[in-house]
Amino acid sequence: MKYEAVIGLEIHVQLNTATKLFCDCHNRPGDQPNQNTCPICLWLPGALPKFSQEALEKATLACLALNCTVQKESAFDQKVYYYPDLPKGFQLSQHHRPLAKNGWLDILGEDKAVKRLRIHHIHMEEDVARLVHETEGRTPVSLVDFNRAGTPLIEIVTEPDMRSPHEATEFIRALRAQLRYTGSSDCSMERGTLRVDANISLRPAGTDVFNTKVEVKNMNSIRNVADAIAYEIRRQTECLERGEPIVIHTRLWDSEKNVTTAMRGKFSGPCIPDPSVPGILVTDAWLQEMSDRLPEMPGQKSARFLKEYGLNYEEASSMTQEQELSEFFEEVVKENLPPRKVASWMATHLIPFLRDNNITIKDTPLTPKRFAGLLFMLENGVINANAAKEVLTRLVSSDQSPEEIIEKGRFRQVSDNEELEALIDGILANHPSDVEDFRNGNPKVMGFFMGLAMKASGKKANPKLLKEILTKRLS
Repeated sequence: MKYEAVIGLEIHVQLNTATKLFCDCHNRPGDQPNQNTCPICLWLPGALPKFSQEALEKATLACLALNCTVQKESAFDQKVYYYPDLPKGFQLSQHHRPLAKNGWLDILGEDKAVKRLRIHHIHMEEDVARLVHETEGRTPVSLVDFNRAGTPLIEIVTEPDMRSPHEATEFIRALRAQLRYTGSSDCSMERGTLRVDANISLRPAGTDVFNTKVEVKNMNSIRNVADAIAYEIRRQTECLERGEPIVIHTRLWDSEKNVTTAMRGKFSGPCIPDPSVPGILVTDAWLQEMSDRLPEMPGQKSARFLKEYGLNYEEASSMTQEQELSEFFEEVVKENLPPRKVASWMATHLIPFLRDNNITIKDTPLTPKRFAGLLFMLENGVINANAAKEVLTRLVSSDQSPEEIIEKGRFRQVSDNEELEALIDGILANHPSDVEDFRNGNPKVMGFFMGLAMKASGKKANPKLLKEILTKRLS
């Protein structure tokens, strides 16, 4: 039997407020353990929570950015469960009356068609403390760090609209871009400010039933989300083909072994209205004020880039994923450079460099004007593409001008006809059998000779001129 995957996501996003959700302690979970604590976030008897206005504003901006309807009234509940990271025995969360409902995001499916994925609701809640497991001698010890306790979160619960790892990861990318534009969170899976749980079930293809789902946790990158979902689809398929029932439970993703492992049975404790936190009431005027604070969002900016700069869908999407990079792109284009050339170099070279080094464009001395200077020299034949890549790495790590880097590194392109002709003549003289092979109809030899010539020139030869001379010599 052919099965179809049914996937829904539960995404926790840590809001980057100055203080915690219900107290004035610093919202800095990474500080020294238990440094940012008070009677409220330690949950001492008699301490009353006071709700953060900043958290509500940032949560509301996130809801609006995800096309949700913000509810005029919402409220907090006590989500009861017992675990060492929650010593008061309950978590304050909006279970019955969430902040917002009925959102959506559009993604590009594997068939290159736009698909709308729905969001069921978004609610606010406090984060729990962090357990630290250590071993002293041969005795394992579990410690509790309360710095994270009380950190403001929003939980985004999707509808089960996704059918593949691709759709799930594209949704996360689109959501991350939207939320970063609002300034509500940096949405870093590596730093834990964005945490994703996936609910996965299988059903016979062509049916609309909902079967038993399994939740997968502990995925700290988008790649891990894709791998974990793909593995769980295979595992559940094998179970069903063997006639084994799928049992509802929670599993962990092991990124070293590339498998999911059983963690615990699924348990839902009672949720009762909390009497200590007043209900939240919002007005149309306040919602309009929040809406007016939103910048031009990635979808809007992408549509504008398609029309204004002639980019294709993939280029426009790449240039608008991060607000800083979209602004950088527009500043470079203002230097009278072809937009698609700028987008290509940013997407192929600059953005991967920033990602591999885990930095942003603001962490570097690279300015739009210096980047434009590099592309001008490439366009005008001063340097070739190989040299331009090396110059870019130096531009990102120093404040030297492109001209200084090119002169000091001797990256200037060799375009002297006599010099290149002598270089090619020497190579052809040393490879007579390959010359004969080319003349007998093997076009692949051209690439072999181009590689030898570029290597002999220290990768500084003008490739266009080199190919012209080589073609002339061989014919």
